[in-house]
Amino acid sequence: MRKEDSKVLILTEGGKDIGLGHITRCISLCQALGERNIIPELIINGKGEVSDLLKNWKFRIFDWIKLKDKAFKIIAESDIVICDSFLADISFYESLSNLVKTPVYIDDNKRLDYPRGTVVNVSIYSEEFDYPEKEGITYLLGTKYTILRKEFWNIPEKKIKSDVESIMVTFGGDDRENITPGIMKFLKEKYGEYTKNIVVGRGFGCKRTIEGLKDEKTNLIYDPGAEEMKKVMLESDIAVSAGGQTLYELARIGVPVVGVAAAENQLKNLYGWKRAGFLEYAGKHNDKDIFENISHAFGNILPYLERLKRSKIGRDTIDGKGAARLCRFLLEKPEDKWEFTKRRRVKIENN
Repeated sequence: MRKEDSKVLILTEGGKDIGLGHITRCISLCQALGERNIIPELIINGKGEVSDLLKNWKFRIFDWIKLKDKAFKIIAESDIVICDSFLADISFYESLSNLVKTPVYIDDNKRLDYPRGTVVNVSIYSEEFDYPEKEGITYLLGTKYTILRKEFWNIPEKKIKSDVESIMVTFGGDDRENITPGIMKFLKEKYGEYTKNIVVGRGFGCKRTIEGLKDEKTNLIYDPGAEEMKKVMLESDIAVSAGGQTLYELARIGVPVVGVAAAENQLKNLYGWKRAGFLEYAGKHNDKDIFENISHAFGNILPYLERLKRSKIGRDTIDGKGAARLCRFLLEKPEDKWEFTKRRRVKIENN
């Protein structure tokens, strides 16, 4: 079989209750596979609300965890199956491993003791986990494999200005904790001279409050696509951001970040980027001193040389080629290349 004839299936989940990060990541992987002339099929555990995100791709929407028999019939007809889930249990993965030649598991937190296949953890903190060395398992770990949207693969060099003029604020597609209005009010009172670029996601429930806080130095960016997000990042000098996938895009562009945790599962990301020297961590969104902490964090990253250093760290850490590397590995599976990390060996391909 030619590589281009491989039948690729991607299983994931998403929606207004659990967020869209997994779907967005899988669409980015679809884009990379498309560059290899492979059009994968997506099966989404979600509701019709996600259809707009998927309109350019081949997809089905049904609960593939509950409807296992239906899912396994489709899986058995595929060559490569990629599962990006925090809901599926170990028995599902074991059945998947037995049914398909190339099973792939995208993992963020060493959630399970995975069966035969390829485990992919693309996060800044992936090597903190002591993944077990097991026969039949390959680990692809770290930001070398970070999956970004196509618009972030090739980018112009960001200019780091001598003085800060603008601040970007981004808290995902839904901001379920309604963090954005508080950040806006704080910035108006404390940093009113700066332009504020406020990202307002499709699922925001606080739009009226946000609109009421808008002033002449505020730009509201509604439900931006990848190209518009890239534009805003390139135009912004620093950012206040939650700890999700957007952090990796900000690093790719080279925007120094003050990080605020919107959820417990973001802490590893934020700590990882802090250790890397890219991010200044301010705390959890509901910490009583959060605004004082943000102000202190700004003091640390506002100086020009500090922003220049952090911008370079971000760009050096995320080169935009991760999705292509992952696809190349899955399609070509070289057996003679190894990368040694502190804890284990990880098969890789040439850049």
